[in-house]
Amino acid sequence: MKRIPACQRQAHHALKNGLNIFWKFSKEIDHQMPIINFKNPVFHCLIFVLFLSVYSCNNTENKSEAENQDITISDLPDPLEAGWNGASVCEVFEENDEVRVLKCTFPPGVGHERHYHDPHIGYTIAGGRFRITDSTGTREVEVPTGSKFSKDKVSVHEVLNIGETTAEFLIIEMKQ
Repeated sequence: MKRIPACQRQAHHALKNGLNIFWKFSKEIDHQMPIINFKNPVFHCLIFVLFLSVYSCNNTENKSEAENQDITISDLPDPLEAGWNGASVCEVFEENDEVRVLKCTFPPGVGHERHYHDPHIGYTIAGGRFRITDSTGTREVEVPTGSKFSKDKVSVHEVLNIGETTAEFLIIEMKQ
């Protein structure tokens, strides 16, 4: 019997969990809009699930940003523990033995204190304009609705919503 590589098993589990998350998320939004519509959040979520299944094979050979910055991760909060001026910005959307999904909400003027992320992928439910400070410096970026992002190693950053709209993100962390 041929053994399935760990990376492919991870992709299978990511796809299975992603479809469960997609199903849960799709129940919470307007079903009047056709699924195959670029403006429909369910369509964005479906594309994200496909992205999740492909991304789950992580490249772990590179040094993490934390190692490059000589940061001790134990000194920093994870995204759920981190907040802004004492208030939480993330909540657990879904969690099981294989994945933790956070939903993070940033009204204008609200950010996320310096924190670390384990390898993860993210999906932008509602975009906005952010000031991001990480190992490369500080920059301002426009994060469009429906965009996807990922890190295949531990990363550290701080963000601030400098736009005029509330931004929302899903952060998916694979447990290993």
